[in-house]
Formats: sequence, C-alpha cells, structure tokens
Amino acid sequence: MQPYRHKVQYYETDKMQITHHSNYLRFMEEARTDFLEQIGWGYDEMEQAGISSPVIEVGCRYLKSTTYPDVVEIVVTVAEVTAVKLKLAYRMQVGENLVCTAQSSHCFMENGRPINLKKRLPAFYTLLCSLQQEEEKKTAKN
Repeated sequence: MQPYRHKVQYYETDKMQITHHSNYLRFMEEARTDFLEQIGWGYDEMEQAGISSPVIEVGCRYLKSTTYPDVVEIVVTVAEVTAVKLKLAYRMQVGENLVCTAQSSHCFMENGRPINLKKRLPAFYTLLCSLQQEEEKKTAKN
C-alpha cells in the first residue's frame, strides 16, 4: 500500500498559520478514499453494488502542528473488521515527525439499512480481514 500525501494548502491554516484541526478529518477522508481505491473497492464500486459506508465514529490525537506548505503523509490500516463494521487507523507524518494519529469507524448499509458485509460482499470482507491480519502481524513483530 502506498501512503497518501496531502500538501497543506494556505486556506487550510488559521490566523496563526497552523493547519486548522478540522482539516485533519478531510485529510482522513482523502486518505480513506485513496486506500479503498488501492485495494480495488473505491466508493464508486461500493455504490454501484448499492452499498454505502457512512462514518459512525471518528477520533484524532494531535501531536504536532502542521503549516503551509507541509506535506502530510498518511498511512491507512485496517484496525478492526466485523461483518457490519470497519475501523480504520490513520498515522499522519511530516517527514519523520508524527503529527496525528486517528481512527474512523464505518458501517455498511444498503437502502438505508445495515447489512452483513460478510454475506453481501464476501470478497471485500475477506480482503479487509486479510489486511487486518497483516497489520496485526506487523504490530506483533514491533
């Protein structure tokens, strides 16, 4: 998986020339979209299958400020997957500096109702499970 890179834009900063905290949620969405496209299940593919995946929870831990024109490198990993929910983890760095860690949780829906991803899209579910297992192995080695 290739990390996603976002160049901080001038308009994303506040009067103190620091990236406004709300922009990190947008960075996460950009990185999440890129991640899903890299694994072959972009939002357009899900929507064509009639599936939506709304955010149900999000959290960020801000560690260092970023400013214009920093390039934030964002690594997205599968933290947890169940038949009905996906939790992604985000690690944001500028160079060697860790600037933010975050997570987002998503459910899967069809026609406004929760679905069992394992039954509805088994290939996607299996792929997410394998990515979670890979991440767990990496974490165990460290």
